[in-house]
Amino acid sequence: MTNQHPITPPRELQDQWFYEAQELDRTSSHYVPSRYYIATQAALWGADQELEACCEEMKSLPSPLGIPFGAMASNALRAARRPKPPSDKEMALAELDRLIALIPTEGAMAMAEPIRKVLEALPND
Repeated sequence: MTNQHPITPPRELQDQWFYEAQELDRTSSHYVPSRYYIATQAALWGADQELEACCEEMKSLPSPLGIPFGAMASNALRAARRPKPPSDKEMALAELDRLIALIPTEGAMAMAEPIRKVLEALPND
């Protein structure tokens, strides 16, 4: 049987998912049946292929007033549909803000300020 659908993972990728699923079966403490792992990987791959096709199509849209609208819209769509997780630095700063809110005294704020300066000086991941 030949699958002619335009969004079909290459055989090598399917094999890779199969072997990854077998490895998870042997090593993971959280059992996930192989078929679910493979189905999830295929769905993610297909969604990424569709997103990239949509972004490429948007890039070819005519640009009103000479503004590169298509490329900007494509980048905005990609950022909205595949947001990057917060960096360790962003998560640490958010946790520091939560800690400060839990201890609303001048002393806590003074103690937290050196920590904030160090965190803010770190490069973004």
